Amino acid sequence: MARPVEKLPKDAVQQLAIDRENIRKVLRSQKLYMKFNINSYTKFHCITGKPNVRDVEAEGEEDQNLSRILRQKFLEPRMKYTMPQTEAQEIGWITTPLISKDVHDRRLNFPHQSNEITRFMAQFFHQKESSEK
Repeated sequence: MARPVEKLPKDAVQQLAIDRENIRKVLRSQKLYMKFNINSYTKFHCITGKPNVRDVEAEGEEDQNLSRILRQKFLEPRMKYTMPQTEAQEIGWITTPLISKDVHDRRLNFPHQSNEITRFMAQFFHQKESSEK
């Protein structure tokens, strides 16, 4: 069996060179972001301040970019997108009727009709409501 080779202890110059190389590698792979945005896919909870404390920060200018992002986030899906994004949205996406409604066409128009029994029950419920008051 071969004996393991003993490593010599590193001096300060060698250790600084290793540290410098490690720092260069880290800085090469890191990117500093200075522009922050709100993630529009997470829920946004607005917490109000205390009622007895005057909020000094609320008196500043309104951030137009933030208000635009928040308005966009709370729009309904038909206002946000031109096409449905999920299969569930496809069901109610087109809400305009496919044919025009004609009230005189008896095939498509079924108005409420009353007969002797429905008039009797309507009068009964009306009496019941007025007696409870």
